[in-house]
Amino acid sequence: MSKQKINKQHKDRVFKFIFGRNKAWTLSLYNAVNGSNYTDPGAIEFNTIEDIIYIGMHNDVSFLFYCFMQMWEQQSSFNPNMPIRFLLHAAQLYDKYMFDHNCYRYGKKLIKLPCPKCVCFYNGTEEQPEGMILSLSDAFIKGEPDIEVKVRMLNINYGKNKALMKACKPLSEYSWLVEAIRQGDKDIEKAVDGALDGMPDNFEIKKFLLMHRAEVKGMFLTEYDEEKILAQERQEGLEEGIVKTNERVVANMLKKALPLQLIEEITQLSEDVIRGIALNLGLVVR
Repeated sequence: MSKQKINKQHKDRVFKFIFGRNKAWTLSLYNAVNGSNYTDPGAIEFNTIEDIIYIGMHNDVSFLFYCFMQMWEQQSSFNPNMPIRFLLHAAQLYDKYMFDHNCYRYGKKLIKLPCPKCVCFYNGTEEQPEGMILSLSDAFIKGEPDIEVKVRMLNINYGKNKALMKACKPLSEYSWLVEAIRQGDKDIEKAVDGALDGMPDNFEIKKFLLMHRAEVKGMFLTEYDEEKILAQERQEGLEEGIVKTNERVVANMLKKALPLQLIEEITQLSEDVIRGIALNLGLVVR
C-alpha cells in the first residue's frame, strides 16, 4: 500500500468517529462499562480536546455526564504510559472546565469538580488480559507519590469481554469490523471495503459507516499506516539494541585480549563483524 492513498486529513480514529459523535452509542458504551442504565443521551456534553486548539495535545473521546468527567482512549498497541497521557489530558480538560464555569481557583471557597473516570479501550494484536488497572504511581522512581492516576484498560478485541459486548451492541459491531479487516485481504483498502460490505444488515453502525465510507476508509488506512511505522520503529530499535550489545561484549573481550577464535565461539559473530567492531572502536584483534 502506497502512502499516497492515505488522506492525512483523517486525524480521527474510527472509534472516536463512532463513539465521539453519536450520543446514543456513547451512552450505550458508558452504561456497559459502568453497569448503569441511564436513558438520556442529551445529558452527555462532549468536551474532547482537539489538536486545532491544543497543538500536539488531543484525546479520543471525553465528555461531561452529570457529575463525572469521562476520558476515553482507544489503543491498538499496549501502552503502559497511558496514566501519564491521561494526567496531561485531565489538566487541559479541568482548566477549560473551570474557565467555562467561572471558577476562581485562588478563592476561599472549595471548587466542586466532576469526578474523573479514565478508560482505555485496547484492541491491539498482542495478547492482553480482558481488563487491568494501569497506575501512574508505577512510573515514579521512588517514594510515596502525592499524585495518582488510575486507568482502567479493557480489551475490546473480538471474542473478549463478552458481557461488555453484549451490553453495548455498537461496541461489539466495531469489534467485529476490526477483526474482519484483520482477517481480510492483504491489501488493506480491499480489506476495509470487504469488511464494510460484509457487515450484517442488522448492525446499528452499518448505515452510519457506509454513509461516511470515504472518511472511514481514510481513518482505517491512517491507523494501519501508523501501526506499520510503529512496528518498524520497534524493530529498528531492537536491531540497534542488539548491535550496541554486541559492540559492548566484543569490546570487553578485546580489552581482555581474548583471541579472535574464542570471541567468535562465544558471540557467534563472524570474523568480519568482530573486526569491523574492533575497527570502529579503535581496538586491536589478537
